[in-house]
Amino acid sequence: MLSNITVASASQPFSRPAGACAPIPRTKPPRANICNKTTGRERPRPRTGNGMRQPHRHQPPHPRGDSRGVLRAVRLHLDDLRDSEKKVARVVLESPDQVSYRSISELADKAGTSEPTVLRFCRALGFRGYHDLKIQLAQDLVPEVKNIHEDVTAGDDPVTLARKVLNANAIAIADTLDTLDPAHVDKAIRILAGAERIEFIGFGGSAAVAMDAYHKFFRIGIPCGWQDDPPMQAMSAALMTRRCVVVAVSHSGSSKDVVETLQIAKEAGAATIAIVSHRKSPVASLADVALCVHSRETGFKPEPMSSRIAHLSVVDVLAVGVALKRRRDFVVGVRKTRKALVGKRY
Repeated sequence: MLSNITVASASQPFSRPAGACAPIPRTKPPRANICNKTTGRERPRPRTGNGMRQPHRHQPPHPRGDSRGVLRAVRLHLDDLRDSEKKVARVVLESPDQVSYRSISELADKAGTSEPTVLRFCRALGFRGYHDLKIQLAQDLVPEVKNIHEDVTAGDDPVTLARKVLNANAIAIADTLDTLDPAHVDKAIRILAGAERIEFIGFGGSAAVAMDAYHKFFRIGIPCGWQDDPPMQAMSAALMTRRCVVVAVSHSGSSKDVVETLQIAKEAGAATIAIVSHRKSPVASLADVALCVHSRETGFKPEPMSSRIAHLSVVDVLAVGVALKRRRDFVVGVRKTRKALVGKRY
C-alpha cells in the first residue's frame, strides 16, 4: 500500500485530491477599544448598559519618557482622570515629598479614596503600580545620595558616617518602643506560645529577618519553618491548621505574594502575625495581629536599613516573651543544642 502513495517534490506542487474538503478560512475576531495600526482608525468601543458608547480614555505616555518628571505628567493629564483619581492627584501635587513615605493604604486614606483607585491613578499615568510611581517620583525629588541613606551626605568622613548610620538605627529602635502596642505584643506572644507550628515568611531584607526569627524560635522547641520563595510560601500556608501560625515580615507591607500567603493561611484556619513598617498597609490590615515599627525610611529604597534593625528587635521581643512562657521547653532545647555543638567548636 505504501507504494501507491506519491510524494510531492519541489518541482511538483501538492494537489488536493478530488472531493476533499476545502480548508476553512481563519479570521481573527474584531477587537474593541484599540486602534487599527494600518488605517489609524479607532475601532468601535463597547456600549454600556444604557446603549451609550463608553467615553474614550486618553492614555498618556509613560512618565519615564518625560524628562520633566512625574508631577508635570500629573498636572498635564489631570483633566483626563476620573473624579476619584483626581483626589489622589491633588494629594500627590500638594505633598509630593510625603508620597515616598506612605503606603498605598495611607495614600488612599489621605485622599479619601480606596487602594484600587490609587492603582488606577498610577496606571492612568503609565505606571505599572504604586511602587513604580514612588520610585520615579523619588528620583525626581530626592537627591541621589538620599537613596543610599536619608541622613548622610557625600562629604561625610568615616566617623561622621558611622555616627549618622548608628544613630538612625538607635532612633528607630527607640521610636519603635513608643509605637508598639503592648496589647498587640502580648497577644502575639500568647498566640506564638500556643502554636504547634510557626512559619516565617519574607522577601529580600525582610527574608533575613524571617530567617533570624526561625533560628530563635526552633530552639525554643516549637516546630518552625522559614520560606522566602512565593510558591513554597503558598504551599506551606495551605498545609496550616488552626494551631499553626504564619509570621510575615514586610517593610512596605504591600507585597502581593505576602498578602496572598496570608490569605491562604487564614483560609486554612491558621493565625497570622505581621511585622511591618506601615500600619495602614495591605499586609497589616489582613493580619490578625500587626506589630508596626517606627522608621523614617522611605519605601522606595531597595534595601531598608534602620527599619530592618527595628524588625529584628521586635523578633527578639517575641522570642524572649515566648521563651518565658515555655521556659521548660526552652531550657531543654538549649541543653540539647549546646551539647550538639560541643564538637563543632575549638
